[in-house]
Amino acid sequence: MAFQGDKKEGTWLLAKAENKLKNWLVPKVPNNIETYHLTMTTLLWCALIIAFSFLANYSVHCLWVVSFAIFGQYITDLLDGEVGRRRNTGLIKWGYYMDHFLDYLFLCSILIGYGLMVEDHNKYLLFYILALFGAFMVNSFLSFAATGAFKIAYLGVGPTEMRLVFIIANTLIILFAGRFEIARVLPFVLAGATFALFVTVYQTQKLLWKVDMENKRKSER
Repeated sequence: MAFQGDKKEGTWLLAKAENKLKNWLVPKVPNNIETYHLTMTTLLWCALIIAFSFLANYSVHCLWVVSFAIFGQYITDLLDGEVGRRRNTGLIKWGYYMDHFLDYLFLCSILIGYGLMVEDHNKYLLFYILALFGAFMVNSFLSFAATGAFKIAYLGVGPTEMRLVFIIANTLIILFAGRFEIARVLPFVLAGATFALFVTVYQTQKLLWKVDMENKRKSER
């Protein structure tokens, strides 16, 4: 069976709008910018996020740059695979590996950035949130290995929506400096992510159980 890692399944709230944006942007990407250039720019976005999150301790308006970097990573991540497919670059497995490894680094950079801004006694909450978000990625990869379908959205929420949540959080911190603290919402994020992970794992194992039982019945005929 052909490798399916470049084909993402599932629906998320902004999927239709995202596809329209992608189809509009891809033809505008200059010919000298290749898919791997777009993929590797995540390293730049990660560096900007960490650096300006640290500087936000001195000026909260530095978070505008953090939000810009999150949006920039979204655009390059949106375009890299589609540019590769339309130009037939052939970097399917490399793109799958590097794209998702860098996505993990990108997530880490955001949570490290918040860790630089919250008080020490709240940093452990960010560690737990990273573990939970990482578990969603592990679920995607394990499910992909078992079913051949690569799913990145759960309960209507995917990477696009999560980036938007981070940008909204940054905006609230800037606009309500001193009154809105990211540490206050971390327990709610932790609780919501825990519930969503529980539902996701339950649904995934239920699907795999069904697949196994169907295969068992076929083998016994």
